[in-house]
Amino acid sequence: MLTAAFKKRVVITGMGVVSPNGIGNEAFCRAVLAGSSGVRRVTSFDASELPVQIAGEVRDFDELAWVEARERKHVSRVVPLALAASTEALRDAAIETSKLSLAEQREIGVVLGSGGGAQEFSEEQVRLWLTGKVKQVSLFCIPSGTMGTLSSEVSMRFGLRGMSHVITTGCTSSTDAFGYALRQIQFGFLPMMLVGGVDAPIAPGIMKGFTLMKIMTASWNHAPERGSRPFSADRDGFVVGEGSWMFVLEEYEHARARGARILAEVAGYGSTCEAFHRVRLEECGEEPARAIQMAMEDAGIAAADVDYVNLHGTSTQLNDRIETRALKLALGDKAQATPMSSLKSQIGHPQGACGAAGIAATLVAMHHRQIPPTINLEVPDPECDLDYVPEPGRHAEIEHAVCNCIAFGSKNSALVLRNVL
Repeated sequence: MLTAAFKKRVVITGMGVVSPNGIGNEAFCRAVLAGSSGVRRVTSFDASELPVQIAGEVRDFDELAWVEARERKHVSRVVPLALAASTEALRDAAIETSKLSLAEQREIGVVLGSGGGAQEFSEEQVRLWLTGKVKQVSLFCIPSGTMGTLSSEVSMRFGLRGMSHVITTGCTSSTDAFGYALRQIQFGFLPMMLVGGVDAPIAPGIMKGFTLMKIMTASWNHAPERGSRPFSADRDGFVVGEGSWMFVLEEYEHARARGARILAEVAGYGSTCEAFHRVRLEECGEEPARAIQMAMEDAGIAAADVDYVNLHGTSTQLNDRIETRALKLALGDKAQATPMSSLKSQIGHPQGACGAAGIAATLVAMHHRQIPPTINLEVPDPECDLDYVPEPGRHAEIEHAVCNCIAFGSKNSALVLRNVL
């Protein structure tokens, strides 16, 4: 870790959202604070023969407002999702990319976190091949199906010539993208980064694959809004979701010099690997706890300073139980007194974009002094006994917040946000 004397401060100056429970910052903010679910029955394809027929889809999103009709067949759904959220984030940060000089374009990098990227696009290309519709296959099926080109689509749209990278580490992807961007700015390589997460995994093959793993809930097709139920004793799997949450990160003095509005400071980052299993978490919770402790150490805070935790909270029996254990290890006696909540109760699990979604919800909580509720928390679970803030949410002053993520492959990552208002 960098010593405090050499660290440049890094702040968030813009945010953009395309979420199952609200498109745009204002709609997302209202929905998050109200505990409004964005989980519905799947409409993007016929899911009637699947055991799981619900998802956190982004409804009423006009893809053709962001990608021309002739180009849409050549890119994944993640591209218009990312472009829409990025446009709002840049506007929110008062950055007019059309007026940037060449030197200024070179000072803004793009780092996206995505678990599956264009996986649904590649699935569709294979379907076309196998059904004899070869002429409908995109001539860009290879480059557009490659993870690394996703950030290039964003860079090209806005003329941003700094680094253009994709971080893909499963469900921690966008948290790790934040950590990567944080270090680039702290070391002084670039003064600004467009960073966030995007995923669009709602497709027949992907959902069938998750079904084979028996980690999605099949119990709530009749009541989709109640399907994602983190930390409730009757939870039996996650609800897959999609969306894009993008942010402008900026070196503190650079932001001040241009009079930017500062939303929060990215104060610390930590990441570990259990080196344990492809999908299972180790029961002890030690490595998720260590990632949180590393982020707190990086931020220069102690457990007593943590005012809120935005949880990974997937709604699987295993994750919620072990994450609870990890928070107890990380925060010690302070764990029982620290309010926490899971945004996934409202939007489902947007895979690699979930860390960025949690950051967006945490910024809402900080600015409105209101902790978003964990909805559908109806049956107490003796093994999940922390303060998960059920409906209707709660007033709170938040100076420091931890945003936690856990991924397939034994990965764990956490961020600390500091309120600078």
